[in-house]
Amino acid sequence: MPEDREDREDRRVERPVDRPADLDVVRESYDRVADAYVRLVDTTGMGDIRRHPWLRAAVDAFAASVEGVGPVLDVGCGPGTVTGYLAERGVDVSGVDLSPRMVENARRRYPECRFEVASATELELGEASLGGVLGWWSLFNLPREVLPQVLARFARALRPGGFLLTGTHVGDGDLRRTEAYGGVPVEWTTYRWRPEQMVALVEGAGLRTVAELRLPADEHSGAGVVVMAERPR
Repeated sequence: MPEDREDREDRRVERPVDRPADLDVVRESYDRVADAYVRLVDTTGMGDIRRHPWLRAAVDAFAASVEGVGPVLDVGCGPGTVTGYLAERGVDVSGVDLSPRMVENARRRYPECRFEVASATELELGEASLGGVLGWWSLFNLPREVLPQVLARFARALRPGGFLLTGTHVGDGDLRRTEAYGGVPVEWTTYRWRPEQMVALVEGAGLRTVAELRLPADEHSGAGVVVMAERPR
């Protein structure tokens, strides 16, 4: 019996991965910390890539690479700082974040952009529907067994020639956070990866690494790594 259109559509849309047990706790933590985070962005420039030439260069390269390929999704967009920057560069970009309060701030700060409340684990992404996916220091709360599943779904959502750009914290072991951004109470785990581990995860998802930027720790933040990868044509 011939399959109907709905059956075909179901196979082209990636279903959510297993929901982490503490997702609601993490969401509540980011709701509590959202306003303090925005104040720090406004007063100190924290998270503003315009003030960090290497990070700005990575995002600029991503923007140039996805031009004409398709829309971009900023997963874990927070208050929309990088989403807004990409929009200024002419990128067709939208953002999603786990925290409703972060999304409220993003919509207020960048009313020209589209933002929705959603978790990286709960997105329903059509196969080959995106020109780019950004995970900018926004995937480190995903448990170690969940992140590979999420990256694989991102890879399948990219069109051939599309790009993933991700940045995350580097280190050995995990950090349990109980306060953040000026002493606001939070409950989350920062899962840290070695740079070679992150590259292996991205390539294991089916993508080809095209650039890797390693950032040493400084007085403001810990060590980090940025990885840019392409879905082969």
